[in-house]
Amino acid sequence: MKYIEFVKQQIAVIKERDPAIKTTKEVFLYPSFKAMLKYRKAHKLYLKGKYYKARKISQKAAHKTGIEIHPGAQIGDGFFIDHGHGVVIGETAIIGDNVTLYQGVTLGGTGKEQGKRHPTVGNNVMIGAGAKVLGSVYIGNNCKIGAGSVVLSDVPDNATVVGVPGRIVVLNDKRVDIDLDQVHLPDPVKCDIEELRGENVFLKDRVETLEAEISTLHCVNNGRKKE
Repeated sequence: MKYIEFVKQQIAVIKERDPAIKTTKEVFLYPSFKAMLKYRKAHKLYLKGKYYKARKISQKAAHKTGIEIHPGAQIGDGFFIDHGHGVVIGETAIIGDNVTLYQGVTLGGTGKEQGKRHPTVGNNVMIGAGAKVLGSVYIGNNCKIGAGSVVLSDVPDNATVVGVPGRIVVLNDKRVDIDLDQVHLPDPVKCDIEELRGENVFLKDRVETLEAEISTLHCVNNGRKKE
């Protein structure tokens, strides 16, 4: 993709996904916009084997924007980082098309792997604020990773993951609409508590029923003894 086309795409993506942007000029102040322009330049140098120059550009961009993208990472079209501070993307990370990251997201390694040691993210994925995806794991297409989640294993297509460690709470064969909603996600802990509460109520009712039956039997047996 030519530079001008890339810039136009970034402007369109930011205006589409951030309702706070009111004018096109504001896009040029956006950390994600600056970081992606620098990434594009650094990535080209990285592919040519000019690693020091590539890292120098990426580190300067990280200091200015708070977004650290290793120049070796592979990023698809329509990529968007909302706010951006604290975002880290590792060297061997692969990101598909139309992916959105929020502030504080880490696509990092575990420190114990060699070679491909960072995540691969599919297309149409939203990763919420503060989420950590660690290791050479695969995040499928059309997935949503809830804010603050820690993902340490593969996630299939069309899944919603929340919690620490991340748990799949929605898995549907049909395509999941990527609405970028970080709030209305299932709470697995709350669901477990509600399930335990329901079981507790059932057991209490059962005990009361059994006690009533035992009491009735005692009354019947005592009546027979008196006769």
